[in-house]
Amino acid sequence: MEREAVGPALSAAALSALQRGNKIEAIKLVRQERGIGLKEAKDRVEAYLQAHPSLQTGLAAAQAQSYRRALWWLAAFIAGAVLVYVLLHRP
Repeated sequence: MEREAVGPALSAAALSALQRGNKIEAIKLVRQERGIGLKEAKDRVEAYLQAHPSLQTGLAAAQAQSYRRALWWLAAFIAGAVLVYVLLHRP
């Protein structure tokens, strides 16, 4: 059973967002579902993460994977832009 300080469990949608590495989405969902302010929603999500270290570890891993994916897409975009530039400026 969860500790009183953590409050009620997060919804399935908020937990799913955290598992995907999207802490901001989880905070938005908690805010909407409970009709609370941004600071209180953020505090609830962070308290829940502290009470569940395995979820916190998974969040960090998902965020790292998301960051690597974003870097890959950025590199692909830059390579494509260079290719287009070279093709359009051939003599």
